[in-house]
Amino acid sequence: MKTTLLSLLLLLSLSLVGCATDSSSEDGSNASSDSMVDDATQNNTLELNGTSEENTAGPLRTIFFDYDSSSLSSAARTTLEDAANFLKENTNVDVQVSGNSDERGGVQYNLALGERRARSVKDYLVALGVNSARVTIISYGKEKPVAFGHDEESWSQNRRAGFMITAK
Repeated sequence: MKTTLLSLLLLLSLSLVGCATDSSSEDGSNASSDSMVDDATQNNTLELNGTSEENTAGPLRTIFFDYDSSSLSSAARTTLEDAANFLKENTNVDVQVSGNSDERGGVQYNLALGERRARSVKDYLVALGVNSARVTIISYGKEKPVAFGHDEESWSQNRRAGFMITAK
């Protein structure tokens, strides 16, 4: 009885996977007026005030930094190239970049470091063609950690610049 029920559930699940609606009109165009945002965020949620840390900022991803650095790594540059492409295709989306640091160092030093990190992200996006007015920056220094341990693994998660959607 149990295996029959499981088999039926599996069959039902598989049949539902194949059911999809086609939103194309007769002329082949997509019926959605926000198709660029919809297509770009198909596997990601894009919410007003959504953040890259909560995966609610569409395809925008958090950028990580080395200790005491605001230099962009090659991985960060690649991530930002994807972000710039998304922002250039979706001109209605504005973002805020927040710079963060780990717990080591003083409050003022870490606020300045967070600002340099956010500024380096913004500057790179602008260099890639994103309108400067669409990207604001803020520094939280060490005030908003995402990892609370006192070791390198935690510190490396807190040395970051995150995105927040401010308009869409």
